[in-house]
Amino acid sequence: MPITQHLELNRWIDEMADMCQPDNIVLIDGSDEQKEALTQESVVSGEVLRLNEEKLPGCLYHRTAQNDVARVEHLTYICTELKDDAGPNNNWMSPAEGYRKAGAFFKGAMKGRTMYVIPFSMGPVGSPFSKVGVELTDSIYVVLNMLIMTRAGQDVLDTLGIGGDFTKCLHSKADLSIEKRLILHFPEDNAIWSVGSGYGGNVLLGKKCLALRIASHMAHKENWLAEHMLILGIEKPSGRIDYVAAAFPSACGKTNLAMLIPPEGLKIKGYRIWTVGDDIAWMRVDTDGKLWAINPENGFFGVAPGTNTKSNPSAVETVQKNTIFTNVLLNPDGTVWWEDGDGEPAPEGALDWKGNPWKPGMKDQDGKPIPGAHPNSRFTAPISQCPSHSYRTDHHHGVQISAIIFGGRRAHLAPLVYQSLGWSHGVYMGATMASERTAAQYGKQGEVRRDPMAMLPFCGYNLADYLEHWLRMGVRMRWQPKIFHVNWFRQDEEGNYLWPGFGENLRILEWILGRCNGELEGVKTSIGFIPKPEDIDMTGLDIPEKDMEKLFSIDPAAWKVEMKDIEEFFKKFGDRLPVSLWAEHEALGRRLEELGSEHA
Repeated sequence: MPITQHLELNRWIDEMADMCQPDNIVLIDGSDEQKEALTQESVVSGEVLRLNEEKLPGCLYHRTAQNDVARVEHLTYICTELKDDAGPNNNWMSPAEGYRKAGAFFKGAMKGRTMYVIPFSMGPVGSPFSKVGVELTDSIYVVLNMLIMTRAGQDVLDTLGIGGDFTKCLHSKADLSIEKRLILHFPEDNAIWSVGSGYGGNVLLGKKCLALRIASHMAHKENWLAEHMLILGIEKPSGRIDYVAAAFPSACGKTNLAMLIPPEGLKIKGYRIWTVGDDIAWMRVDTDGKLWAINPENGFFGVAPGTNTKSNPSAVETVQKNTIFTNVLLNPDGTVWWEDGDGEPAPEGALDWKGNPWKPGMKDQDGKPIPGAHPNSRFTAPISQCPSHSYRTDHHHGVQISAIIFGGRRAHLAPLVYQSLGWSHGVYMGATMASERTAAQYGKQGEVRRDPMAMLPFCGYNLADYLEHWLRMGVRMRWQPKIFHVNWFRQDEEGNYLWPGFGENLRILEWILGRCNGELEGVKTSIGFIPKPEDIDMTGLDIPEKDMEKLFSIDPAAWKVEMKDIEEFFKKFGDRLPVSLWAEHEALGRRLEELGSEHA
């Protein structure tokens, strides 16, 4: 019996079932009753544990395989007919080879299991911004996460109708062998195949896979932007709300900024912060010539370690109910804990993320500390539970973007904040972003890597074409958002952070919006506009003047070294890199030679 009214969808489900050979096929309808039944089934099987109902109502606990704790960029491929279309920023495999290789891993992978059919919408159901996907999976953990992270269920199928377009998303845990693990994207077929993993970043296929890799390819064809950006609203007492979109690499403070709490020194001004999204923004130029954005997601898939009532009180409040915790420490009373969080773990009976007995101070055979929670442990929580959640998250039209902010971890180079000299220069700033590698990325933690627009792991096509697309999008706008770069992580010679960050970052956002609204001057430097010292409101914040000078100092010699590294990075893209970015690069070199300043 057909599972839906959509003929192509039914045919595809039948084909995938013939390959994967599940015992049963279940359609996810989005109802609370089905969700509870699946949760109970998953508890019985041991896939998840229920946490303390009094202290963490509706919360679940999950452990991934120990070899499956982060995105695997070296096993993630873009499968296009032409290798150049994937670009040097992606691992490439031909579609034929991708289907053949992964198909061998999928064959019979769901024997003895159920195939769950998840119709989901990225963005409000029915919005012209939104895209529909259908994920087939043999993991209830994936189902429960997708019910939080997306709008999923029968209403999505109703919107899809009998012939609407959808992204074909196939996932199986298979045997969780890293030797049989692949995450494949077929942008020309609007399809995603993920096999051999159970980690969210690799298997919640609406997230990075569809919302960035596939969507960026769609956006390039359809003249919009799919970006690795938070969306934040800042409301003044007058009722005016300005929205900014900001790009940071994973685990570099995006969620904290998206849920920012005004610092004590600025509370008298009456600002209110609205969280539209913490990770992904889809942006279109409307008929008014302005840039409008939605958050295609419906939940948070946040990094747990470092989340506490100081760094992100809104996130702490958000995860107190109906949340899935993955790879954190489990206390014997059914509560959870992680490093740099709140409180202390239970002294006896705590189990680490691997399920082993754990207590503070434990070290391995090499004398290295054994963490209770994995550095990339996660929480999955509904955005509606965030105290700063904006009703505009569900608005079909989204919000107008006044500023675009790029950022990363740079200990000694980039100032606290600076503004681009124009759209093309702003694209250059985004294209040359660099940051320390984090635990969310596969590889050596702490290594500095260049990460344009924080999209290097997520751009589903040639990055040179992507940068050209950004330049063209600027031309299409009558009202361009102003572009800024921030660096919350600048350090002194002893390695101490010069800026307190967290809620204090509102002081910098205040300057950014002042510039966007034509209320403040800037000081023109070789790299862009920086604030006049008196234009950052430091009420209630005591930072020595010498430290403030360091936060905004520009070392021409260091920037010239940086430019050599940028040049090597740009050369990877050959003649495909936009000429205007080379022009911006050369112009920066000339300005560094002159290194003067004047009021804007």
